[in-house]
Amino acid sequence: MTELIYCHYLKKEAPRLKRAPLPGPLGQKIFDHISQEAWDKWLAHQTMLINENRLSPLDPEHRRYLFEQAEAFLFGGDVDQAAGFTPPA
Repeated sequence: MTELIYCHYLKKEAPRLKRAPLPGPLGQKIFDHISQEAWDKWLAHQTMLINENRLSPLDPEHRRYLFEQAEAFLFGGDVDQAAGFTPPA
């Protein structure tokens, strides 16, 4: 049976993640307050940021940037968009 949590991003109850998706306090915060559906939305946005900005997850500075963007995306804040990106209607 899937455990439900109140997802901060979706503003509704939804299935929780199976485990913390990131190490450290941010990973625990995400695990406690973000659903699998919201995490999947972040992963799609993160992929766009990595591809359009030519980021390397191996670069510590790029990784730090992605952690900051993850927190802003999931918990409210200014989130970067790729240059020239137009969200679907």
